[in-house]
Amino acid sequence: MTDQEAIGAVIDEMYAMISGPAGPRDWSRQANCFLPEARQVRTFVDEQGRPGMLSMTLEEYERNVTPFFMANAFYEVETSRHIDLFGNIAHAWSAYEARTSPDDADVERRGINSIQLFRHPELGWRIIHM
Repeated sequence: MTDQEAIGAVIDEMYAMISGPAGPRDWSRQANCFLPEARQVRTFVDEQGRPGMLSMTLEEYERNVTPFFMANAFYEVETSRHIDLFGNIAHAWSAYEARTSPDDADVERRGINSIQLFRHPELGWRIIHM
């Protein structure tokens, strides 16, 4: 498997892990795509129009999104991907559309994930920051 394919498999697993019908997610799958010390950052614009961010550990992310996933069907469908490699680090831009079902024609929103990966000597490519 090439580096591009291995990185693609990690990104595919990340999308598969969070996507699904309303209900629980299998958070044990995080080990398939994230390093334990990984951080996930959500950016947003607040009520006053100012940019903001929330930086979370894997456990904090799970706690933050579980209520939403329990109540809502949610699918992030990747629409394009660009990967840059340099040694044991990689950066992927992964554009997506959020939908209530994977084949729904109605797009809830579009976005892009900025994903940094590290080639771990035992685990292979894993997300360290997203």
